[in-house]
Amino acid sequence: MKGRNMFCLMKSRSLSDSMGIRNGTKIRHHSKPISKLYFIFILLLLIFTPRVDSSWWYIGALGARVICDNIPGLVSKQRQLCQQHPDLMQSIGEGAKEWIRECQHQFRHHRWNCSTLDRDHTVFGRVMLRSSREAAFVYAISSAGVVYAITRACSQGELKICNCDSHKRGRENDERGTFDWGGCSDNINYGIKFAKAFVDARERMVKDARARMNLHNNRCGRMAVKRFMKLECKCHGVSGSCSLRTCWLAMSDFRRTGDYLRKKYNTAIEVTMNQIAADRDFKESSKNELVYIENSPDYCLMDPTAGSLGTAGRVCNKSSRGTDGCEVMCCGRGYDTMRVKRVTKCDCKFKWCCAVECSVCEEVVDVHTCKPHRRPDWLDIT
Repeated sequence: MKGRNMFCLMKSRSLSDSMGIRNGTKIRHHSKPISKLYFIFILLLLIFTPRVDSSWWYIGALGARVICDNIPGLVSKQRQLCQQHPDLMQSIGEGAKEWIRECQHQFRHHRWNCSTLDRDHTVFGRVMLRSSREAAFVYAISSAGVVYAITRACSQGELKICNCDSHKRGRENDERGTFDWGGCSDNINYGIKFAKAFVDARERMVKDARARMNLHNNRCGRMAVKRFMKLECKCHGVSGSCSLRTCWLAMSDFRRTGDYLRKKYNTAIEVTMNQIAADRDFKESSKNELVYIENSPDYCLMDPTAGSLGTAGRVCNKSSRGTDGCEVMCCGRGYDTMRVKRVTKCDCKFKWCCAVECSVCEEVVDVHTCKPHRRPDWLDIT
């Protein structure tokens, strides 16, 4: 009854506003009650619609213009770290470009292809609002990217606060025999420490299930980089006999981390809020697995509320039965075929010294693209 009275009050006020009295005569103004009700509806929609927060991921779009006070999406702890270590922010910015490229490589044949939005402080838009597999992967690969970027910058002498791992000293053994620690071992432990402090700062301000999910996946990403540390050695001795070896630890190419996390995406574990919050046994058994809470949308159609861009116009493989195949990629809508001329280099030969000469070849190929969604005919009937 209270809501009904409020509606009546709004309605009567709108009517009184739309009517004026001059010399005892009622005069109708041009504004209509419906316009005010529409304005109130839009205002309530904006208030109660979930907001997509800015993210530190946007650092990658700033390039050399990283100014701590102007980076959108940083919480106070992150802004403090940025002000204390501005040179690290440059490395994180370069790393952000790298992990986004890796994400797009891993999902290039997927309906959701890790698309980013230009000049959008959220980078990925509303798709990250859902606690889905895709969100789990993005949080893991972004955390891994920070570890990789900081560790690499330390080893290359680009940062004042860190350098090579000083703990790798003395002599050790492996399956090939004895070796001496030397060279410059990548300081992976510092990279993990800083990434944890910086990346996890926002999630540690909140105690809900989504924050715990993000923290879990952040950790999986950090540990993925450490998993692929490799021993590199240089031989010493007469005629390269390798009787003496000097070795150091180095990170593998970031592609190995991307491939590993992509497999973890495929086997990600769906969890409930109660499991994340209270089940210690579960946390122990899934500490190396990506976790998610909500199922993903199908990403077939453009849906601004879900952040889906749809697959209309996407290139597909006519002969594939996988996710890049036209049947799967186009969600059964069919595809268009267009013949295009492709120019490539061919018949390359090495010419002494020291150049490679190639011929230019042309070929005509068929390119298949997904048809757009067709509106049902009955919607056009008036």
